Amino acid sequence: MGLLLSGAAWTAERININTADAAALEQGLTNVGPVKAQAIVTYRRQHGPFLRVEDLTRVKGIGTATVERNRQRMTVGTRQAPTAAPSRQDVPAPVPRR
Repeated sequence: MGLLLSGAAWTAERININTADAAALEQGLTNVGPVKAQAIVTYRRQHGPFLRVEDLTRVKGIGTATVERNRQRMTVGTRQAPTAAPSRQDVPAPVPRR
């Protein structure tokens, strides 16, 4: 029974594909070995964060089957709310035209 509960707790932990290192990706995702894990990290460094889990298919060697198999294990993290608009004094005054 204890093993079942610890397994359930483990699956609740999702891997953030935008922050995880290659070792965490390799260990936490099914059918992702060291080469694919490093490809994910390299792609993320070159192209920026993934907006959706499905964007992982843009990485060479990662297909829709891999994404679907790991969907419940992955997250792209929480999206930040836009920051407040700058105050009037922070906005530069327009330059008059001649």
